[in-house]
Amino acid sequence: MGHWFERNVIEPGKLPLLLSLAAFVLTFAITRVITRMIRAGKGPFGNITPGGVHVHHVVPGVVLSVIGGFGAVASGDHGFAAGACAVVFGIGAGLVLDEFALILHMDDVYWTEQGRQSVEVVVLTAALVLLLLGGFSPLGVDDLSDDQEQGRVGLVLTLVVNFCFVLIALFKGKVRMAVVGALVPFVALIGAVRLARPASMWAKRFYRNRHRARARSVLRAYHHDVRWAGPRRRFQDLIGGAPDRLPAPSSKP
Repeated sequence: MGHWFERNVIEPGKLPLLLSLAAFVLTFAITRVITRMIRAGKGPFGNITPGGVHVHHVVPGVVLSVIGGFGAVASGDHGFAAGACAVVFGIGAGLVLDEFALILHMDDVYWTEQGRQSVEVVVLTAALVLLLLGGFSPLGVDDLSDDQEQGRVGLVLTLVVNFCFVLIALFKGKVRMAVVGALVPFVALIGAVRLARPASMWAKRFYRNRHRARARSVLRAYHHDVRWAGPRRRFQDLIGGAPDRLPAPSSKP
């Protein structure tokens, strides 16, 4: 285990990435616990409202991201400074992406249906960074054998082909599959060969005059959303909390 950690994390310079990911996930988890306590009126926490202005935690998140990002660039890839800046950046990124929906909609939608987008972005970001961290990176490892050196050409070709699959999956509206497929080739390939989602750029360009393909795309997207909407909502509620329930419309005139 120690040899694997040294060769695949320390030697390629991934330790700051590991520290940043740990800080990112821990910050998001702690932030969600605190906001849920504030929402329930429990504990010593409360909203910060100097002068009557609600200061969202995205504000200190932006400040910490800027400090950590510029500090990481200035400090290089190794040493205590690089690790410290990576932690600061991870904390800032966790605070910012926890309110991604607020930035997207320019409105306080934290506990609404739109606020679920923050949870989705955080999960996708953590998954992508985890794949980057756990992925094999021979281009960043020293002391390779002759066979490994020759394998670099094959690796580069594989990356180029997989990148094309990722782009196709994105154009087909399969964002999650494209993100995971960035480092798992078979996932990107599946997203590239399957039908595009009806509102995607691919469908608008290639299904315009193919009514049967467009109808199949709409039907498949509907069945997919119906099948996975429930589990996805329960998973999001478990992580980020359930959104506020809108009051039922009144039947009175």
